Amino acid sequence: MRLLKFLPSAVAIVLAAPLAFSVSAAPIPIDLSHRLDEGQGERLEKFVARFNERQKDYQINITRRVDGDAPKHINLVTREEQAKFQASKADFKPLYQVMKQAKQPFDSRKLSPDLRVGLDDAKGNLFALPVALSTPVLYINKDAFRKAGLDPEKPPKTWVEAQKAADKLFDSGSDCPYTTSWPAWVHIDNLSAWNGGEIADAKGKLDFNGLVQVKHTAMLTTWSKAKFFAYFGRRDEADRRFAAGECGMLTSTSSLYGALRDDRKVETGVSALPYHDDVQGSPQQTLADGASLWVGGGKNADEYKGVAMFISFLLEPALQVEFSAMEGFLPMTPVARAAANSKLLQADVANLDVAYLQLQGKGSLHPLRVSQIEPVRVIVEEELEAAWDGRKPAKEALDNAVERGNEVLPAALKVQLLK
Repeated sequence: MRLLKFLPSAVAIVLAAPLAFSVSAAPIPIDLSHRLDEGQGERLEKFVARFNERQKDYQINITRRVDGDAPKHINLVTREEQAKFQASKADFKPLYQVMKQAKQPFDSRKLSPDLRVGLDDAKGNLFALPVALSTPVLYINKDAFRKAGLDPEKPPKTWVEAQKAADKLFDSGSDCPYTTSWPAWVHIDNLSAWNGGEIADAKGKLDFNGLVQVKHTAMLTTWSKAKFFAYFGRRDEADRRFAAGECGMLTSTSSLYGALRDDRKVETGVSALPYHDDVQGSPQQTLADGASLWVGGGKNADEYKGVAMFISFLLEPALQVEFSAMEGFLPMTPVARAAANSKLLQADVANLDVAYLQLQGKGSLHPLRVSQIEPVRVIVEEELEAAWDGRKPAKEALDNAVERGNEVLPAALKVQLLK
């Protein structure tokens, strides 16, 4: 009788069991925020889609970040935002802890020191992941060089040689012999590092108004008056002018090379950033800068496991080779760099070869950079424009930039960035 009493319930459980096991759990959502432009955002979506397709436990959802948003699981931070995120580290979980707790293999020491600047702690533990880094280089329009009687296979190595090239380009009818994008990044941060100048002193005070920076700023002012230098703004408008064939030379990010190569409107050469050969010890080392991935705090263990899996996906050498080929960014590890050099055509890695050589110098890595601190960057570019327009002498403009920058620096940082 007791068996008959419980039999209906047992049968019901058995019958229901196949249905319960046939329903799979929904993937855990992981949000990734960014502030990329439309084209870059579309390319990011393709990489994310591949991660979502290769596994079913997690679903990465892309969102566009606006000021005031709380940190998402994964946050793609631009060069200009980095100081702001560094000042809010309490809102984020260190990457090395995420990877360790998720038991994902991760050795940050495999990333070269130039890629880790500002992203690791005093013990070398990586707080965030550098994913889209580049360094400034010189691009030349080979057709414009030929028209001017210049050898396109011998781009200028020094600023003196660049001035001679600009003179000939101007004489050949060019309205834009030379232009630049990202002026504070190229002409303060990297000009200083490449030529042994200071960006900040040992106490963290801005100090980029030395002889080499004043000389360089004055040189570009002279170029502007002579119509050798055409200035198109503080971001990447100059890239588009060069890509349209309007300019003979351009200083911009090494990651631009892929787009210029694929566009094919301009036969482009790429060379090292010019240096001042009358400055003892030059050239030294340029700086690697760009986007980084930061992990938001306050998430649960399952969510962090999904984040760690996505990080491991991004670190795969094959994916980094593809990322470098498509976007022109520096691979993150020596293994990925070797793979890129062996698997890609020489024409596809010309920018990477130039960038690697520039980053191998023995100069300072300059943990404090004006282009990463938005209020300071704005001030610096205001003063550079005043000098290049002839409204202020170069020395006065840079003195003002340093003084004004130091006034806003503590509030802009909130924390000391120098270790």
